[in-house]
Amino acid sequence: MNEIYEYLDPWEQHAAWWQKGFTDGADAEYVEQILPLAGALLAGYERVLDVGSGEGQVSRLAAAAGSSMIVGVDPSKAQVDEAARRSGGPVYLRSRADNLPFMSESFDAVVACLVFEHIEAVDEAVADVARVLVEGGRFVLFLNHPLIQTPGSGWIDDQTMEPPEQYWRIGPYLVESIESEEVAKGVFLPFVHRPVSRYVNAMADHGLVLRRMHEPPPPEGFLKRAWEYREAATIPRLLVIVAERAYH
Repeated sequence: MNEIYEYLDPWEQHAAWWQKGFTDGADAEYVEQILPLAGALLAGYERVLDVGSGEGQVSRLAAAAGSSMIVGVDPSKAQVDEAARRSGGPVYLRSRADNLPFMSESFDAVVACLVFEHIEAVDEAVADVARVLVEGGRFVLFLNHPLIQTPGSGWIDDQTMEPPEQYWRIGPYLVESIESEEVAKGVFLPFVHRPVSRYVNAMADHGLVLRRMHEPPPPEGFLKRAWEYREAATIPRLLVIVAERAYH
């Protein structure tokens, strides 16, 4: 049964696509923006958990920065196997985000990089993140910005207007939905759209206090590759929420 599930799981099917296109310097947004932000926000934390670690590039970054214990968890066997092959110091386990196999208060920091927008059980996942964090521990949540992930959103170049208008159309932002999105030819992945408040309120419900939010503009390397996006460069593609587990 597990073998059948793994065959049908899109993250198992497309792990190699992810590894080839978004790791080891292949993706400008990771190289110029995501990894530098992750490194800065995890600096100084000794015990780090990387939820949805994939092939481990954020975990390896934390290890290279001096964190003494780094654990990466991912439900995909193909990703965990590749992470272990690439090594770099962290330990990797297969696990869902909503059922973390760790004792309470095991980590000083938890990072989840472009993961929670694929998780249906978001409340349970946030609760488990809060559980494994020490008091005062940091949770760093990277998201594809809900503005760009809202179904039906996109850059509009309206030549029927006089003068022509260009703007970013936002779809039904407040409506939670699950979509299967074709992110590359033949590569379909599930995305769960939620407004930003849904994440922030879930954190508040489980004792995670908002400390900082980042909405950086798209990096130059991405704009050089995606020339059609340059006119919409004032629309953030990335949202980073930094929270802290409250003291009792």
